[in-house]
Amino acid sequence: MSYRKIGDLIQLVDIRNKDLSITNLVGLTINKKFIPSVANTIGTDMSNYKIIRKNQFACSIMQVRRDKKMPIALLKELDESIISQAYPVFEVRNINEIVPDYLMLWFMRSEFDREACFHAVGGVRGSLEWEDFCDMELPIPSIEKQREIVAEYQAVANKIKVNEQICEKLEATAQALYKHWFVDFEFPNENGQPYKSSGGNMVFNDELEKEIPEGWEVGKLENIIYYSNTKVSLKDLTSQNYISTESMLTDKKGVDFISNVPDGNNVSEFNEGDILISNIRPYLKKIWFADINGGCSNDVLCLRSKEPVFQFFALNILFNDQFFDYVMQGAKGTKMPRGDKDWILDYKILLPTVSALDLFSKEILLVNKVKKLKTNQKLSQLQVLLLSRLAR
Repeated sequence: MSYRKIGDLIQLVDIRNKDLSITNLVGLTINKKFIPSVANTIGTDMSNYKIIRKNQFACSIMQVRRDKKMPIALLKELDESIISQAYPVFEVRNINEIVPDYLMLWFMRSEFDREACFHAVGGVRGSLEWEDFCDMELPIPSIEKQREIVAEYQAVANKIKVNEQICEKLEATAQALYKHWFVDFEFPNENGQPYKSSGGNMVFNDELEKEIPEGWEVGKLENIIYYSNTKVSLKDLTSQNYISTESMLTDKKGVDFISNVPDGNNVSEFNEGDILISNIRPYLKKIWFADINGGCSNDVLCLRSKEPVFQFFALNILFNDQFFDYVMQGAKGTKMPRGDKDWILDYKILLPTVSALDLFSKEILLVNKVKKLKTNQKLSQLQVLLLSRLAR
């Protein structure tokens, strides 16, 4: 198996959206993925944006040393899109010599990021020169072996995707149960029947201007949760339990454990059962229910339940789109809005009786146990192992 320079295997592609025929704009994340762009493009001339097509790559060579990672991704889900002209777009020269997916697997290796970081120059920003990127080498086995390696990796990736879909359905089930009990007020009464429809006693609440079950009260988020004030040393954390805003996924899809642990002293500690929310650009809806212990960056809020009975109740409140809309109303800044911590705790909620919360917690605990059985941690570890074997 011979080693080849990346520059011998790829070629730059620079086709612009001159006729404005393509409107789908994507961005590139530090986690090496394409996402729908969240940039404000009002008044922007989109004709100068680059066109990227299926099986082509885009990368960022800026701030590689600072981020300790080179953002780079292979377009697979779309036939074509447009991307900022700041990103180099390239493709493999000969697909019979190297499979694009195989090349992408090499880019996903932590060893690749370390080498890119080593070559990065440019002071504080730590940019990587294109020529240095092209001079980096990788092993090129036979085309048959490349396809075999890609198939093996994708088989694991597909299992992870199936598990994620199952977890999404379980989360939807939990949200439906929350709505049925605490919005429609159809939680089980002492006879196991739906409370409101079976004649449960309802009382008018002047503050909410509607009827609520007897014994329930109007409160605030601060009545059931608080911000974690415990700290953990960064030297005690790894890429498997350090969470930053970059490692949190948009639209409530959890986290990717691929954040590099930065230099520094202490950060906020989180425990299993805490709720983590990215406080930068709240409209991205980055939220995660921690199933391990670890630490998170200062831009991630760690919310902890005051009592165990509040845990799943609080999670479903924070998981709701209405909550994220509320956070944005009190956010500070325009280009990079940041949630206001006091405003968040001031969020108005309805406080059910302890008996209803206790029963809800037991129901959701069953759902959560099934979710835990579908955890992708071991599969993710297998992915890392497969990537590490590429050099051999």
